[in-house]
Amino acid sequence: MTRVTKDMLIGDMLKIDITIAAILMASGMHCVGCPASQGETLEEASLVHGMDVDELVTEINEYLEKKEQQQAEAAAEEN
Repeated sequence: MTRVTKDMLIGDMLKIDITIAAILMASGMHCVGCPASQGETLEEASLVHGMDVDELVTEINEYLEKKEQQQAEAAAEEN
């Protein structure tokens, strides 16, 4: 299972799954598309925006887990 951590770069997280950007933006991190944000860790960006990085990591990982589970179920149905 793919997991994100607070020390991951925003750019690396978006390479894992671009739809993580929607979670970040909904949380108030509207600078996700800014080139400078790509080199920041999730923790650094969270501090700048006054966010709880642990809550954000949990939300993103729950989202990724659910998405992977849905993809596995869809693949199983195809077989």
